[in-house]
Amino acid sequence: MNLLDVAPAEAARIIDDWVAARGEAAYRARQILPRLWQRPVAAWSDATDLPQNLRSALESDFPLPRPGGRTEQVSADGTVKFLFEFRDRGAVESVLIPEGRRRTLCISSQAGCAYGCVFCATGRMGFIRHLAAWEIAAQVRELVLDEAYGRPANVVFMGMGEPLHNWEAVDLALTILNDPLGLGIGARHITVSTIGIVPKLELLAARPEQFRVALSLHAPTTEARRAIMPVEGKYPLASVLETLRRFPKRVTFEYVMIRDVNDSERDARELARHALALGALVNLLPLHPGGAPGLEPTARAEARRFAKLLRDQGVNATLRRSRGLDISAACGQLRTEVDQQRDVPPEEHAGVEQ
Repeated sequence: MNLLDVAPAEAARIIDDWVAARGEAAYRARQILPRLWQRPVAAWSDATDLPQNLRSALESDFPLPRPGGRTEQVSADGTVKFLFEFRDRGAVESVLIPEGRRRTLCISSQAGCAYGCVFCATGRMGFIRHLAAWEIAAQVRELVLDEAYGRPANVVFMGMGEPLHNWEAVDLALTILNDPLGLGIGARHITVSTIGIVPKLELLAARPEQFRVALSLHAPTTEARRAIMPVEGKYPLASVLETLRRFPKRVTFEYVMIRDVNDSERDARELARHALALGALVNLLPLHPGGAPGLEPTARAEARRFAKLLRDQGVNATLRRSRGLDISAACGQLRTEVDQQRDVPPEEHAGVEQ
């Protein structure tokens, strides 16, 4: 039984029943539950507030799974890139980004991705497999276990994979991340970034918590978006924006700026029109060098001009800087490099699930 792969309230019920069946004092359950997420342990043997016989029984009945390995790269700007290795080629990346005193962790929801966005190294990798909920949340748990890092202030589903393509696991992972019995991260500090899988976006909108949503927009028209994001053929921009109009939380547009692809004045006007209609924030992101062969980032001066065009029309727009330029910080780069070092053949591109 994997207690890390169920909602914390369900884990509490299971532990209560297990403690009672063993004839242990009820307070033992209150000692055990926090060791899953609130004050996690790497293994039950580390829970030294419990007697040895109870730790051994927990290890036998409820072993705590962990990634099989971890690779780290540290940038001069403080950005840290992790590669966590799970079973069945489930190696995924996470990125810890310091922002003053706050730290944001970008986590993955899939190994690879089925949607093939042309500017994304993960999209070129193809779909390998979904992550289980515990594997998603473990990317945060592993940092909490490490005294060098600890609990991040913000968590963003903006690593490898399309979160809403793996909705069932992401749905549970959101509960684990947010629940006070879990990792206890406030809903407003958790963002789900999606290319716009409309049916699952509606399910996310229906959750009562104030989770944030970020639309990976990247082009302001159907024609331009279809050229760089194949998902446009299944979920057109108009239907995605209509769904977001019914979203009860404030929306952010993520917009990777690609030279001569989506950075014209006309693009700025169209982007502003969508943002104003939704009251959306706009994050302008430089294309990470090396993440997309054949494409170039918009020059910084041109990106500033683009941002000014948005602001002049009343849009709340922020121009971000690339982080981790001296490491493999673009999504999918580190896994690709490690696979190449191990001479692992590329995965065949799987079709998008319906």
